[in-house]
Amino acid sequence: MKIIMYHYVREKTKDLPFLRYLSFKNFCKQLDFFEKNFGFVKYEDFINLKKDMNYFKELKDKILLTFDDGLIDHYNFVFFELLKRNLFGLFFIPTRILHQKKALDVHRIHYLLGRYGGGALNQFVLDLIDNTLLDNSFNNIFDTYYKEHNDDLEVKKFKALFNLYIKYEFREQILDEVVKHFCSDDEIFNALYLNEKHLEKMQANKMIIGAHSFNHLNFLKLNKEEQFEEVNKSFKTLDRFLHPLKTFCYPYGEFNVDSKEILEILNCDFAFVSLDYYKKDITLEDLKNNPYTLSRYDCNEFQFGQAN
Repeated sequence: MKIIMYHYVREKTKDLPFLRYLSFKNFCKQLDFFEKNFGFVKYEDFINLKKDMNYFKELKDKILLTFDDGLIDHYNFVFFELLKRNLFGLFFIPTRILHQKKALDVHRIHYLLGRYGGGALNQFVLDLIDNTLLDNSFNNIFDTYYKEHNDDLEVKKFKALFNLYIKYEFREQILDEVVKHFCSDDEIFNALYLNEKHLEKMQANKMIIGAHSFNHLNFLKLNKEEQFEEVNKSFKTLDRFLHPLKTFCYPYGEFNVDSKEILEILNCDFAFVSLDYYKKDITLEDLKNNPYTLSRYDCNEFQFGQAN
């Protein structure tokens, strides 16, 4: 079984000329490609795996679709296309977006880069910070960490600043200053996210809603107690949506031994990762022995999946 991961799926918009996204047209073409070459895991199929994992033999060569981050794209475009094709997907929600109208840092970064590109943003941030705000443990990691990312250098630098170098305790505060200077938090939030009414309609039509933590932080930067809080708060927020399966997706795909132990304590059924060195087809043994580290492929690894 191949598990495919998507993020932004949309039409072109003049407001975000630099945003990287999969065009809706190519998304539809990719679904056609998957149908022709593999076929899809259906809703009832996936539910049956919880009852009897040996049912996997019916699914071993098929495609399972997953969508991260609670983006409005997944309601406006993906949901209705899946309905039309009698397909389903798993939709992983970082649940802070259901509690407060302020975009998550990861998406503020995407939006800023999508609207302005990297050059002016980098210069503004570099004028704000000094070495006391940087995490020296990530020195010299830039070249390898972003080697395979198909972005221009200034975009890579901006992402690296916030995802690797600026200490987590300062990241949101610095982004606040960047957002205030270039646009507004209301603008970003209203442009990006779905809401609970969307989730209700999606679940009523046999889409599976899963948790994607509360704040979308990298678990490798959190201790065990912090990880537990992130997972538990996200499950509690989504409690009425987490049926018939309780699923989870690690932010940035990162996890450790503590992460898996926490999911077991909280009675999670399946959890998903997204790491380049970890990707592979899922086997029956994976479902039985590693249900909390199910590997995914990025959609861009298959025909029609390259981002615009």
